[in-house]
Amino acid sequence: MAQVPKFRLAGGLEICRILNGMWQVSGAHGPVDPEKAAQAMEPYVNAGLTTFDMADIYGPAEEIFGRFYSQAKSRSSSPPPVQALTKWVPRPGPMDRKVVEKAIQRSLDRMQVDTLDCVQFHWWDYNDKRYLEALGHLADLRQEGNIRELSLTNFDTKRLEEITGKGICISSNQVQYSLIDRRPAVHMERFCLDQGIQLLTYGTLGGGLLTEKYLGRAEPKSRAELNTASLGKYKNVVDMWGGWGLFQELLAVLDTVAKARGGSVANVATRYILDRPAVGGVIVGCRLGVSGAEHIEDTLRSCTLELRPEDVSAIDGVLQRSRDLIRASSETAETSTATRRPNARTQRGGARNSHERAL
Repeated sequence: MAQVPKFRLAGGLEICRILNGMWQVSGAHGPVDPEKAAQAMEPYVNAGLTTFDMADIYGPAEEIFGRFYSQAKSRSSSPPPVQALTKWVPRPGPMDRKVVEKAIQRSLDRMQVDTLDCVQFHWWDYNDKRYLEALGHLADLRQEGNIRELSLTNFDTKRLEEITGKGICISSNQVQYSLIDRRPAVHMERFCLDQGIQLLTYGTLGGGLLTEKYLGRAEPKSRAELNTASLGKYKNVVDMWGGWGLFQELLAVLDTVAKARGGSVANVATRYILDRPAVGGVIVGCRLGVSGAEHIEDTLRSCTLELRPEDVSAIDGVLQRSRDLIRASSETAETSTATRRPNARTQRGGARNSHERAL
């Protein structure tokens, strides 16, 4: 079994460089049986993949973790060796101390823990500066021991500078980062390196598009073909990035590299992002409780696979012909809303639907 590499966040919490993502239990990927999902977490932990990423708005994610955690504790004299990263994604509104305390207590109760390992704060509207008030209270709660690490989700570099300039210590920022969305490399990586902030990346496998399954396949367009929230979301990113033809060229190069290095397309796509500056970890989604949807062994291969300079050069040769997503995002924002407020649809997907923000 591969040894899963780990790293430490600013507050000392040690987490895996490959995290188990729980957006897939939010309801946007089909029905979820909470008991089966909780039971399905154990094989990941046994394999050394002990870090789970969730959010207060990912459907029953926090309750599923709490069920697993309490059951595991009941079978042992010590707590299970897991790390649980959650998110607080409030609707814009008053952010006084009581509001923040209530949200944190809700997560504590759902997850059945005494302290939250990490809270990754998300905010929908930068024009509403109350995110600074909320972060101030969260920083106080960290000092008081309710939270170990205070982090962010989908904040851009400008706001990172503003927040850290206020003296608020941020451990990590969770952002979309993949071979088809390299926007964090433009400004954010350098700032995070300078500040000791880790990037935790999602969308790194494009919801499953960056796998052998789509190599040589006709372009999926219907809802029946793009039958999960992730596939629909990241197919839109592919379209902005360069289209299906260029994407097939990328998959072909990834497949060649994968065969040469004894891995899979997913391994190569994951390793490329893991090797980027400031990237602490990559989040790989888990269809917990869905039979045949586990990819534990393949995920573990990403821990040991090594890319050679010629591999990176071949991949970059395709990427250099893609579209500038920062410019594309700005053009899209001019004809829509720069930062969306939550509604019934975006709440289901949660903070992940804010990927159109410039980084």
